[in-house]
Amino acid sequence: MDYQPVVVAKHPRPAATKHNSESRYWRQFKHPVFIKEYAPVTSVHFSPSKPHRYAVTAATRIQIYAPRTQKVTKSISRFKDIARSGCIRGDGKLVVAGDDTGLIQVFDINSRAILRTLDVHKQPVHVAKFSTLNNTQVLSCSDDTTVRLWDVPSQTCTQTFTDHTDYVRTGQVSTSNPHLVLTGSYDATVRLYDSRTGECEMLMGGPSGEGGGQNTAPVEQVLMFPSGTIALSTAGPILRVWDLVAGGRCTRALSNHQKTVTALAFDSTASRLLSGGLDQMVKVYDVSTYKVVHTMRYPAPILCLAVSTHIAAGMADGTLSIRRRQPKATESAAYEQSLAAARAGAYDSLLTGVLPNIGQGRVKQKTKSKPVGDMDEIKVESRRKKRLRQYDKFLKSFKYSAALDSVLKSQVPPTTAFSLIQELIHRDGLRTALAGRDDVLLEPVLRLLMKYVSDPRFGEMVCDVAGLVIDMYRPVLGQSPLIDTLFARLQKKVAAELRFQKELVKTKAALDMLLSSASLLAVA
Repeated sequence: MDYQPVVVAKHPRPAATKHNSESRYWRQFKHPVFIKEYAPVTSVHFSPSKPHRYAVTAATRIQIYAPRTQKVTKSISRFKDIARSGCIRGDGKLVVAGDDTGLIQVFDINSRAILRTLDVHKQPVHVAKFSTLNNTQVLSCSDDTTVRLWDVPSQTCTQTFTDHTDYVRTGQVSTSNPHLVLTGSYDATVRLYDSRTGECEMLMGGPSGEGGGQNTAPVEQVLMFPSGTIALSTAGPILRVWDLVAGGRCTRALSNHQKTVTALAFDSTASRLLSGGLDQMVKVYDVSTYKVVHTMRYPAPILCLAVSTHIAAGMADGTLSIRRRQPKATESAAYEQSLAAARAGAYDSLLTGVLPNIGQGRVKQKTKSKPVGDMDEIKVESRRKKRLRQYDKFLKSFKYSAALDSVLKSQVPPTTAFSLIQELIHRDGLRTALAGRDDVLLEPVLRLLMKYVSDPRFGEMVCDVAGLVIDMYRPVLGQSPLIDTLFARLQKKVAAELRFQKELVKTKAALDMLLSSASLLAVA
């Protein structure tokens, strides 16, 4: 019969010390770069096209940053008042922005020249965005309670919506239908407009609870899924999910922030939702369950959020934070290929699920290995024997004392040391391993016992071994000052642990009394 190596016991670790696959993925966005602006950063927008430059709006200017160097490549400061909502068009050539005078301007991103000026709003314009599907269409939302669609070449307003009764601070054109516009207002309502009819097709929220979701707080942000079937809105610390297919019914209301949620953003696959708030926190949700899978903390209240291969957050104190994740070359190529297939309408790409799952890594497809050589050839499998560890070699040759000495070294984990001691107890060889030791060889044994006497994993075994050591070496106590000192320290540590255990028993008794009293009151 072959020798069976010592089985090292495994002790459970607290779950809080482990990071799941989601946390590991989001923690890859590291090495944050902090850029200080002169005023609160109110908007960050990534260009959809390469090289994915991003526009940062703060005070009376818009700055265009290069994503690789985090340096300013262009600065647009042709505003008479505070600029708002700098947005880069899908082709990366134009920038649109509003300001607090009500003016909307379209700039050439390279020359910074003003190409179009849209001057109808008479109050601040907090939203100015290009339509994703129509590059010549711009959406604007203003504090004058109106929402407008503009045709950039003709410089005319093609549609005006006037149903809101308070500031309109957020809005979006659907990415699946250029005629649908989702807006949120300080009148506590979310509305879905259709530019073909010019009417409000759906009303959600409001004090009376239209759409099944009562809301009295101003709506700060709205966001629509790429499919166009679900909308999200934030009012105060509450995030609400609206089912547009079911007539705007509120399906969920989530409260994971302590203060107002001011920013919403999807990741590149829209499988994760990020929300930022004035509580200086960014929460990451899994959109299949809407459970928080990761949390990031920032040094100041968050006003805006954008996600690409970077996570950009603008804060109220003028700080811009950029966290970068460097994707692997194979990962980027696979993702671009799958995304191109999905955009082309390839059903197989959805059927086989090749789109990446954030936080779960890439799953490699298993392929069967082809046989090498002749078909009649017989290959004998060779099995490598596991090499025994040093303490196993000593145990195999019944050198118990040497086996114990080999696990008393500082680099050996305590689980291994106590697993070997347990094996020696089973073999009835612990007394043999401890016998005949001088003060030099006895010192590491006592230090091990003293270090782990209060550890709940090994406390009982430490007491058994300490009792055996005291019984064996009692006649020689007083001959070595070092050993006497270690025994005295072990005694003090045991006494301190006993006092601690007595306090725990008293606390448990007090809690039992309180819980029993509470249960009696509940029954009465």
